[in-house]
Amino acid sequence: MREARTEVALAVGGGGAGAMSARGVAVLLSWLSCCGLAVWRYYSKSPDYRIFTTRSIIRLEYDGTLFIEWSVPETCTVLDKRFPVTELRCPSPGFYAVKPIVIGPDEEERYLFVAISNTCFLWYYRVRYFFNNLTQSIIVWAYDPENADPEELLGSAEKPSINSEVLSTQMATLGQKPTIYTILKRKVYSANEKIKKGTWNIVVPMTIDDALKEIRGNQVIFQDCFVADFLVLLTFPMLNIPEVPGYLPISSPRGSQLIAFHDSCVFACVVLVTDRETYQTNDSFRTWTKIRVPPNILSDDERQNVTQVILSRDGVIFYINGVLYLKSFHGFIKMGRTLNLPDDGIAGISSRKWCWVKYLFKSKGRRSNLAVWTENEIYLGYILLKFARFVTTAQLKTILNLPVATTLTIHSVQYTGHPLEIAVFLNYCITCTVTKKIFLVIYNEDTKQWILQDLPLDAPIDSVFFPHFMFSALPGLILWNKHSVYYYYNNFTFTGILQTPAGHGNLSMLSNGSIIHEVLIDYYGNVLVKMENNVMFYSKINIGDAVRLHLWISNTTKAIIFLNTSGLMYFLYVFDDDLIQTEDYPLNLEAKSITLRTKDSCPYMAFHNNIAYVFYFLDKGEALTVWAQIVYPENNGLYVIMESYGPKILEVRHNISFEVAFGYCTKTLLLTFYQKINYEGTDDYFGMQNNNTGLVLIQVRPSEYSKACSVPQKVFQIAVGCDNKKFIAVKGFSKKGCHRHDFSYVIEKSYLRQPLSKNLKVRYNWKEYGCPLRLEFTEKFHPVVQLFDDNGYVKDVEANFIVWEIHGRGDYTFNNTMAQSGCLHTAQTWDSMIKLNEHLPLEEVWGPENYKHCFSYGIGKPGDLNQPYEIINSSNRNHIFWPMGHSGMYVFRVKILDPNYSFCNLTAIFAIETFGQIPSSSVYLVASFLFVLVLLFFTLLVLSYFWYMRIYRQYINEPLHKPPRKQKTN
Repeated sequence: MREARTEVALAVGGGGAGAMSARGVAVLLSWLSCCGLAVWRYYSKSPDYRIFTTRSIIRLEYDGTLFIEWSVPETCTVLDKRFPVTELRCPSPGFYAVKPIVIGPDEEERYLFVAISNTCFLWYYRVRYFFNNLTQSIIVWAYDPENADPEELLGSAEKPSINSEVLSTQMATLGQKPTIYTILKRKVYSANEKIKKGTWNIVVPMTIDDALKEIRGNQVIFQDCFVADFLVLLTFPMLNIPEVPGYLPISSPRGSQLIAFHDSCVFACVVLVTDRETYQTNDSFRTWTKIRVPPNILSDDERQNVTQVILSRDGVIFYINGVLYLKSFHGFIKMGRTLNLPDDGIAGISSRKWCWVKYLFKSKGRRSNLAVWTENEIYLGYILLKFARFVTTAQLKTILNLPVATTLTIHSVQYTGHPLEIAVFLNYCITCTVTKKIFLVIYNEDTKQWILQDLPLDAPIDSVFFPHFMFSALPGLILWNKHSVYYYYNNFTFTGILQTPAGHGNLSMLSNGSIIHEVLIDYYGNVLVKMENNVMFYSKINIGDAVRLHLWISNTTKAIIFLNTSGLMYFLYVFDDDLIQTEDYPLNLEAKSITLRTKDSCPYMAFHNNIAYVFYFLDKGEALTVWAQIVYPENNGLYVIMESYGPKILEVRHNISFEVAFGYCTKTLLLTFYQKINYEGTDDYFGMQNNNTGLVLIQVRPSEYSKACSVPQKVFQIAVGCDNKKFIAVKGFSKKGCHRHDFSYVIEKSYLRQPLSKNLKVRYNWKEYGCPLRLEFTEKFHPVVQLFDDNGYVKDVEANFIVWEIHGRGDYTFNNTMAQSGCLHTAQTWDSMIKLNEHLPLEEVWGPENYKHCFSYGIGKPGDLNQPYEIINSSNRNHIFWPMGHSGMYVFRVKILDPNYSFCNLTAIFAIETFGQIPSSSVYLVASFLFVLVLLFFTLLVLSYFWYMRIYRQYINEPLHKPPRKQKTN
């Protein structure tokens, strides 16, 4: 990668594109004034002109040879009005008419608006990446643009200047400490250490879905000045495709206008195609590389005929002569049948224009990010270059109920402002000789529904239109050809051709016959139409007229407009010697100047709201309250409008307050979005849930506004459904902090809820079960369930929940009975639910889909209320208690049972190990046993006594040896 030869670099958190070195001024002036019309412009040292106040030095520059002197108001001081490049300072706030006096016709006059503000300082930051732990170290300091070093103004400083170091250190002693706030996930990161050498160090994780951040400081004042908050974009570092020696340039046709594409979420990532080269940058052209292709793949004519380019996560896609080619880190390939795309005949390719990092996708499908079409087919592309045919014109005829004999071809395919919708523009005709009609159908990738919009546009048969959808809640788009811009606002209820004050809808007539080069629409509702000769027209969303802006660049300079990381506009110039130069464009100041001249004033003084985010999740039982306030001169009759687009699944409560003081009216609209649906006892729980979830786009805007108003609307999403970042856990349990060792344990078969033929051996899964809690037999256990999201702890769960042992143990019970819990009939139990749902696994037999309470006579059946009550909540004091005869390991799963608590199936696992001495036997039982034993002993003793006495007496009465009897002789 080589350094961009630019003297005007976009700010990297504080360096400014508004500042130019002397050499940069000379180079730019020489190029811009070499030929074409003379123009003049002004600069501020502050990046993006964000500080343009009475304290600012305004640099005036004139491009041309007819300059005499500057005409400035007497209240302002000019360094030397006879020089075409000079400095201006206006000490009082207000509009100031400034113009150069030249030989010949008068130059146009600008009305520079100089504000008064106590914001004088800005944050500057540098980023260091640590891939070992995927973190970013953000080095931050405060600086004064009016007294900063050139490196700070150009965004190339690696450390603070002496003035900035002193300023930051002084503010730190007063209590200043910057903090980084993330916009989407609402996380906060602070500096871990004290200020060192005038800098603070803040460590944040690398992320893709939370890249938009803001550097904010404490409300510390120094020399009557504050530090302005600074919006930055911090994501994973993105690499450019490296240049390869020997590769050949790829470009657009010779003499054509610049072609470019920027990433919808990372504006700093851009691909630019000129008629000489193709360039890629990931830092808004502070640096860049050339994209070249291998030889012998494309012919010279093909290499010089790029007409469209797309930057995707998989590489850079070129559209050449009806064929798509992919340039990536892995090489250069033709995108055809190997990727499930046509080999040729492709009519166009498009990708998403607006960045919706978060959205709710209910169906099991995927959200596409690329659309490719031919005359009769549309293909959708997904991550990793997976393409699938989406629809054909034959199928669309059936969907739209069109006659088979008519001719229907695809004009173009574009992604809308809705994160899940695709717009298909169709050419429709019968004879197809002179004119055609252009139809518009919108497809929702989540609901799979087609909607035909009211856009019957009659056009010549060979006409081509370029659509661009607005960043708005209600569908709206800009459609242009070479000469005119068509608008379709407020869900196609406000339509027409963009008109100038002179009554012309043909913008070419007001730009010396030039044709439209590009139309840029930003997140603030600004519409900027740039002609090929660099004449520009300005309008706003929901406004049907446009004004021609002051000339900013020569009509012969090749230029294109981009958005920087703060969402503000800058010009990119390309010159014949491959010089690329960037320059901030002060659209707000230019719009104020031109609207003051046309006497177009904003009908209100201020429009405020507390809508801090673009995405909100609403779960069951939750409500979102926002407010919007408008301040306007009395008797203007303005009010705040709330508009929504999407499924009708939300209730809205309006509360309007009104106040009048000192000739001004303040009207505040308080909006509360909620649902009032009872999911308990429904026959189709999951179907009812599906019908009441979805994505709703909301916009809040004043009832009337003009081009002179700054930000006319606020757009945000409300997703009603399950936030997949939400989860529950049982208090006191963790997966860390315990010694892990591999072990198994055996559950005796008699302890199982459904006994087996043999004992059950279980291997303990530390990763899933976490650290077990050891409890004595005598300790009862009441689980405290807590709710978390990706920001951490939210609250304790008060809803009903159930627990069960996942391996089927049933040797535990609950201390509360159904009667003690207030039941009027028998409550649901695990045994009863298993009996009712024998075909389901244990974890599915009981849940919010079939829960019925026991506190009504009209529900359930009477029965024994002395059974254990197996439902727990935070207040019913129902505890689990354990058998006393043995120890054991219990792995429980907890599930939220309340059907009105969440759209998510909230479950968690925790483990408990019981221990303790097995209780001794009863004293009475021991005494009885000993008594029987003693009685038996004495009985045997007495019996043995009599037995021996009998023997003794027998031997007393009978001699031991009887004398032998004499035998009688005959």
